[in-house]
Amino acid sequence: MDARPTLLVIAHGSRDPRHAATVSALCARVRALRPGLRVEVGYLDFNAPSVPRVLERLSAEGVRDVVAMPLLLTRAFHAKSDIPAVLREAALRLPLLTVHQAEVLGPSSLLTAALERRLEEAGLRPGDRRSTGVVLASAGSSDPEAIAVIAEIAREWRRTANWCAVRPAFASASLPRTADAVRELRAEGVGRVAVAPYVIAPGFLPDRIAAGAREAGADILAPVLGSAPELARLLLRRYDQAAEARVHRELTALSA
Repeated sequence: MDARPTLLVIAHGSRDPRHAATVSALCARVRALRPGLRVEVGYLDFNAPSVPRVLERLSAEGVRDVVAMPLLLTRAFHAKSDIPAVLREAALRLPLLTVHQAEVLGPSSLLTAALERRLEEAGLRPGDRRSTGVVLASAGSSDPEAIAVIAEIAREWRRTANWCAVRPAFASASLPRTADAVRELRAEGVGRVAVAPYVIAPGFLPDRIAAGAREAGADILAPVLGSAPELARLLLRRYDQAAEARVHRELTALSA
């Protein structure tokens, strides 16, 4: 049996069929980048298989080590509460299976590279950056830490990529909304405004971001991150970090 831990990608799930299709495409890209690595997908809600069912199947097949990778861009409620609770419950029922939760995907320079890829695919030219204001539109959260992270990503992205401006916006729970952020940039005299959805898969909230961009007359609306190659590489980076941390903990325990 492969000594490498199985990678379990944990997605939120959605009634929108585009969500699961996007997650599947992303996992296919991960498998292509790391041939031989077993990559499974489990969902917290709406879609099958659920995370507990995947873990039960893996345990029954003799898998003993799993890295659980939250398909999340910020460390908010799902990463802090929902996913750890699901994994703890599984550990009680499946004592032969060891599951290590990896860190969330963001922030990362690979994510901003993926955002830039999507903006260019939507028609933005590299030479347009200094005259373009970007709305970094995320799903939103009631967690202050997650909101602060999005604001910091916006500040750092403006500094490193030479945008005219970068403003955070949120589809739920927090303000401003996408349309308001677009209008604010217009009011400040920004001639070209682009909306970059900081979300992985299509669904209700990404559709709300797109509607806000259209309502306020944004010049460019990028697609969601989806199966961008940068995102697949980032998944593997977080997997490797979690696997290395597991080995370090085991060696520390043996030497104690």
